[in-house]
Amino acid sequence: MPLSKYLAEVLGTNQGIGELDKTFDLQGKRPWNIHIKRFSSKARFLRYAGRYLRRPPIAEDRIISVTDDHVEFWTNDLKLKRWVNIKVSVRQFLALLMQHIPDRYVHGIRYFGLLSPSSKHQLSTALFALLGQVRRPRPKRVPWAKSIEKDFGYNPLLDSRGQRMRWAGRKAPGASVAVS
Repeated sequence: MPLSKYLAEVLGTNQGIGELDKTFDLQGKRPWNIHIKRFSSKARFLRYAGRYLRRPPIAEDRIISVTDDHVEFWTNDLKLKRWVNIKVSVRQFLALLMQHIPDRYVHGIRYFGLLSPSSKHQLSTALFALLGQVRRPRPKRVPWAKSIEKDFGYNPLLDSRGQRMRWAGRKAPGASVAVS
């Protein structure tokens, strides 16, 4: 059976298999452009520019030259459908770069469609059914005390005399502790 039939059943769509294939093809060919507003000030840009120190929005090998007056780099022109060489002033380059740095607490979407976290479970169920395999159950969580005992060789719930500690209650601020 084709994959789209399993996906139609798992995703619960009313479309026929042919229509679903057409939808996937159309969405795959669709140009996806995302517009992010410019920052209101240089200070705001500098505050968030640190997020991209490890992975900048433009690859280093796309930058051809940088001088005091201009920056020259390669970019993909979507209208011409080819790579073009762009030469802009340093100020213009920074304005272009600032568009890609999101505001504080704003997260970008990494995956969408069939690879989004919400549909990954449904897709993986269809793939397991297609392959005729059974998904292994998720392993049970190990309690924190067992994990410390396994890794460090001591049980954190035993006191200095080797007896198991138990919850006695919460101490109020400023109250003295009675030891028995």
